[in-house]
Amino acid sequence: MRFTLRQLQIFVAVAQQESVSRAADSLALSQSATSTSLSELERQSDCQLFDRAGKRLRLNALGLQLLPQAVALLDQAKEIERLLGGKSGFGSLNVGATLTVGNYLATLLIGNFMQRHPECRVQLQVHNTAYVVQQIAHYELDMGMIEGDCQHPDIEVQPWVEDELVVFCAPQHALAQRGEASLEELTHEAWILREQGSGTRLTFDQAMRHHRSGLNIRLELEHTEAIKRAVESGLGIGCISRLALRDAFRRGSLVPVETPELDLRRQFYFIWHKQKYQTAAMREFIELCRALTAGVTRSDQIVLPNIA
Repeated sequence: MRFTLRQLQIFVAVAQQESVSRAADSLALSQSATSTSLSELERQSDCQLFDRAGKRLRLNALGLQLLPQAVALLDQAKEIERLLGGKSGFGSLNVGATLTVGNYLATLLIGNFMQRHPECRVQLQVHNTAYVVQQIAHYELDMGMIEGDCQHPDIEVQPWVEDELVVFCAPQHALAQRGEASLEELTHEAWILREQGSGTRLTFDQAMRHHRSGLNIRLELEHTEAIKRAVESGLGIGCISRLALRDAFRRGSLVPVETPELDLRRQFYFIWHKQKYQTAAMREFIELCRALTAGVTRSDQIVLPNIA
């Protein structure tokens, strides 16, 4: 065998960082050792894996073919290393979650998983759908939990649990008394919405696709809590997941406005790269999530575990 696992590890790091110096930093190696290892891999195999433009390196066609197989092989090698070292359980798990899932479900689900597997090191990154999909596509996350649509050809998408957005307002708002609004009435309101690129905004835009141009969008915010505070302050009405609003609805600080003419249902999904090796930690975490949501018809009905 002409290559070593270390050479593949360096190749993957350079591919992800698009820079020898940044890859060297991420691996705690010198720049010269990183560059030498990469050059040796290409020389031994009599091939070129990158197109070089100054200090920036971009994968060529052969490098793009090699990357997913190298990532999968390194993941398998890590599991073998743990077995040979007599270590049971899991190594690490790097999860990405969109904001609704990340802020209202993922932290408690991960906490429950870590109580069962304290030896596993888990990292959680919370961003919007577009960013999580991009990170999965570049092998920078093991898996994702998203609330938006994903059509990326390299990503496996599996449905998890149904979710629903709901229009809401402050208790003193005129719509709060009736608890319901027509589509025509909604077009005359000021809106506080999530930003473009978020799964929540995509679902809202699809539901309002015939009326988007006429909407008065006063604010676009990246965080659901900021939207809730803005609506509580009377700046307008909002539309986010019922899951994110269930405590506020119980307290009465915000009021749901039912919209029979709008279909605001959507799905939460698990995603991972199609060519990524599924580690035991990934499989166990997905099974745990499914077990905790078994029999639930909508996300806001999920009974979350208590974390000691």
